[in-house]
Amino acid sequence: MNWVWMTLIIAVVLLALVAYDVLQKKHAILHNFPIIGHFRYWLEAIGPELRQYIVTNNDEERPFSRDQRRWVYASSKKDNNYFGFGTDNELESSPNYLIIRHSPFPLSDPLPGEDDFDPNHSAACKKVMGASQGRAKAFRPDSIVNISAMSFGSLSGPAIEALNRGAALAGCLHNTGEGGVSPYHCKGGELIWQIGTGYFGCRTPDGGFDIAQFRDVVQSHPIRAIEIKLSQGAKPGRGGLLPAAKITHEISKIRGVPMGKDCASPASHREFSDVDSMLDFVERLADESGLPVGIKSAVGQMEFWHELAGRIQQTGRSVDFVTIDGGEGGTGAAPLVFSDHVAMPFKLGMSSVYRIFRDAELHEKIVFVGSGKLGFPHNALLAFGLGCDMIAVGREAMLSIGCIQAQRCHTGHCPAGIATQNRWLMGGLDPTDKAHRFANYVVTLRKELLQLGRACGVSHPCDVELKHFDILTDSFGTSSAKELFGYRWATKV
Repeated sequence: MNWVWMTLIIAVVLLALVAYDVLQKKHAILHNFPIIGHFRYWLEAIGPELRQYIVTNNDEERPFSRDQRRWVYASSKKDNNYFGFGTDNELESSPNYLIIRHSPFPLSDPLPGEDDFDPNHSAACKKVMGASQGRAKAFRPDSIVNISAMSFGSLSGPAIEALNRGAALAGCLHNTGEGGVSPYHCKGGELIWQIGTGYFGCRTPDGGFDIAQFRDVVQSHPIRAIEIKLSQGAKPGRGGLLPAAKITHEISKIRGVPMGKDCASPASHREFSDVDSMLDFVERLADESGLPVGIKSAVGQMEFWHELAGRIQQTGRSVDFVTIDGGEGGTGAAPLVFSDHVAMPFKLGMSSVYRIFRDAELHEKIVFVGSGKLGFPHNALLAFGLGCDMIAVGREAMLSIGCIQAQRCHTGHCPAGIATQNRWLMGGLDPTDKAHRFANYVVTLRKELLQLGRACGVSHPCDVELKHFDILTDSFGTSSAKELFGYRWATKV
């Protein structure tokens, strides 16, 4: 009989654990995978010890290393995000390794209790978006770190809600992605409304642009700027397809597409076909809304950027901001060849475009936004050195609300409830709790960017220049980032 009682006790304990896992709201993995989900946390806790006997090290996993994910997780939970025992990177044998040149006379960080200490580590954009074109609703963004474009439909409602609530807490902007403005985007955070080739949310029945719907959406939502998407880092030069099976009634209503039919985003816009007609469309949206209007693009053929700068100089029509997306970025699913081989990586793309606008003396009139694995302090600081005024984070934001890099985004079976429309999986993601985690991550990123800037002797990350960076070579030498990226002028400004 003893074994009967023992079995009963074990069964009761397991049932109690299942009940606890399903009912708790802090960990989506435990809710979605009761009992077995604990193994993930146990393995994570003893990971450093296990990895002494396992092949992969802290820097080998992709697209984000174990060290990078650990830093995001710890920052979002307000845990200790320091690393002990020195770097585990092989600095002298790592070509293209970034080195930040600190100042012998760094600026001191404000301390708690001092008059200038800010617990939110605020860092506003140094430019007023839309000012140079006289937009009626020009504004200075409150945060240099904001949320990159991720659509409702690609991400779950609870995930979008968590990010938007977190944006309100952190005082940053939330880019809607091209899937339209959903109720989950309206939980306190201010928006950049992205309009893609499908014109979702401002779409005619045949897939064209509807100016009346555009006006209604702008007037009824907390939208601060409009972003016209030309391309994105995940699949540049290619449209998108939302299969009919993934289109719920809610997605159908928000995007303005029918149920039971695949929803295709064309590769190109129907409203314009060249630089001139694109600038006409930009001015049309700006006149209608009073908002700053910009473009987002991965960087491919450079003739477009030369012509854009030239037409701005000649005609006075202009975009108010340019978002450069690196080919290494992207939350969207894509064919492997597009992810791996199409579009320039961020550093090359951003520097190539910025040089064109700097040489045309347009760089002070346009706000530059960087996107593409920039959610870590050293990468973000280099982006500011290259000429960015703000950065946008996508996958790092997903990590902060529970993404475990399972890389199942394209299947609809995201175990963390983020990139899925499965009701059970979404049920494990508590938007209120995850909002605080995202806000903690943004505040920590701003904090460390400000610390890095002060270490270089400047008070704001946007004041960092390429002279503050070197790139290690594979022959025990360094290359100046200023020379490497072809910045010929004496200072960034």
